[in-house]
Amino acid sequence: MNDMSHASVIDTRREDRISAMLDREDIRALRQHYSALLDGNQADRIGEVFTDDAEVIVTVGSMKGLDEIKTSLRGAYQMFDSRKAGHFPFVHAIANHEITLTGRDTATGSCYLLDFVTDRPGTQHPFLLLGRYVDSYVRVNGAWRISRSELDVLWPNDDAAEA
Repeated sequence: MNDMSHASVIDTRREDRISAMLDREDIRALRQHYSALLDGNQADRIGEVFTDDAEVIVTVGSMKGLDEIKTSLRGAYQMFDSRKAGHFPFVHAIANHEITLTGRDTATGSCYLLDFVTDRPGTQHPFLLLGRYVDSYVRVNGAWRISRSELDVLWPNDDAAEA
């Protein structure tokens, strides 16, 4: 292999690695944007993070498609907004996001959810739950979207409390 072709191979690998890093960072930003939309009572903008046919599985059930997801989130806002503040009384913090690129336009990932309650008195602990999102991502029209998300609540665990 001559010096020119060797340099070309190295440049191609470097470009591929940079592209993969940018894809992972875009996916991390997507997951964080979802948290911001949740915390900001912006269910109508949820199409910015999910595919049209996305599936979301949480503790209270599953939703399929943007319309179901939006309807479910609107209902949750009304149910949990006890102070009528116009937003969820929670802060959704994301940590330890691991992403595997499975194809040019597909990826899987998982991250922890640390969910805090913001409308409890200062004397009460604000921590609500620790969960783990397991996601599938797809690039649609050049932008990453979540196509499937499942939340596994790790704590509190009623089974552990009974033991």
